[in-house]
Amino acid sequence: MKAILLWAMSPLLLLTAIIAQSDQSASPAQAENTILVFSATRGFRHASIPDGIKAIGAIASKNHWKMVATEDSSVFNNSNLKQFSAVVLLNTTGNVFGPNEEAALQQYVRSGGGVIGIHAAADCEYEWPWYNQLIGGYFESHPAIQSATLVVKEKHPATAHLGSSWIHKDEWYNYKSVSPAIKVLLELDEKSYEGGKMGSSHPIAWYQEFDGGRLFYTGLGHTSEAYQDEKFIMHVTEGIRWAMKKK
Repeated sequence: MKAILLWAMSPLLLLTAIIAQSDQSASPAQAENTILVFSATRGFRHASIPDGIKAIGAIASKNHWKMVATEDSSVFNNSNLKQFSAVVLLNTTGNVFGPNEEAALQQYVRSGGGVIGIHAAADCEYEWPWYNQLIGGYFESHPAIQSATLVVKEKHPATAHLGSSWIHKDEWYNYKSVSPAIKVLLELDEKSYEGGKMGSSHPIAWYQEFDGGRLFYTGLGHTSEAYQDEKFIMHVTEGIRWAMKKK
């Protein structure tokens, strides 16, 4: 793969990638260790997006991966996506994909590709049922940013470092249309904060093998401070590694 990377150091600008050439024969499972970070928004825009890109760039560097970050949805075509061993949807909102791009993402997943959804990836593509099944749930509402207790439900690589629970400050989503197929990693203890609407079973991070590929989703990642939190960074790192089939 050849790529031109334009790095903008201003926090108001993002890393943009222009794909110059692609390996027409590669499959996602065979692709070089390169991750695509996509952060386009057609709704609410999180101020923490540049912080997320910087943090994922550091994760990639530490793990000797390459990273391409863009908000150009035209990168979602069959030829380009073959170059990536994982796609990170970083706080995407609204309808960010056209019909051809939707088809390309579906083909990518069905060919064994890995997808990582961070926070507002669940506030996205409400009119696309396949996306709902892929991500595992849609955003419904949220209370004010506050600390809450997260209960570890499964010792997955993305939660192995957390013990039995974790107190973290973030914006806590309530979800709707939650898929029964997801495997819950973290649940919110609604007694530990105000504004929870899902009762005793409130998933906030999960994973699944879906339609030939892998999905890891975490509802954390609203605030800029989250991307400085070592436990959250490890959570995301191991989620990416699992989606890339490194675990």
